[in-house]
Amino acid sequence: MEEEALLNLARTFEVNHTRLGEFLRQFDLTYTQYNVLRILKGAGEGGLKCSEVSARMVNHDPDVTRLMDRLERRGWIVRKRSNADRRVVLVAISPSGLALLAGIDTPLAEFLAGLGGHLGPDRLRQLIGLLEEWRRGQAAVPAAAVDLSRVPDFSPAPANP
Repeated sequence: MEEEALLNLARTFEVNHTRLGEFLRQFDLTYTQYNVLRILKGAGEGGLKCSEVSARMVNHDPDVTRLMDRLERRGWIVRKRSNADRRVVLVAISPSGLALLAGIDTPLAEFLAGLGGHLGPDRLRQLIGLLEEWRRGQAAVPAAAVDLSRVPDFSPAPANP
C-alpha cells in the first residue's frame, strides 16, 4: 500500500510539475527560477545568502550560483555585500523581479484552480495535512534501514572460463 501511495505521489508530482513548467514558460521562466524568486520575495529587502536560498528550494539545484547569474542577467535579482560581513554576498529580488511575480499572480491562481480546485477547500486542506504528515514521518526513517542480509543476491553467475 505504501509503495502504491509513493508511486501516486511521484506520478502526481511529475504531471503537475510538467504542467506548471508549461505555464511558466509563457513568462520565460523555469519552475526553479520561479521558486527562487518567490523565496527572495518572502525574504524581503535584506535578501538571503545563496546557501539559504538553496536550503529553501523545493527542488535542489546543484549549481545555485549559475542560477543566480542567469536571474541577475535578466534583472530579476540583485547581489549585494552584507553590511555586517563584507565577505558575505546577499541576493535579493529586484523591483523588476517583483513586477514579474505580480504579473504572474492572477493567471497562476487561475491555473492552479484548474489543477486542483475541483477538490474543494476542505479536501485540499485534508490533502495538505496528509502530505505534511507523510513528510514528518519520513524524518524518522533512515534511508539505509533495510536489512541487506534478507535481500536475495541477484549478482550474475560467474562466467565459465
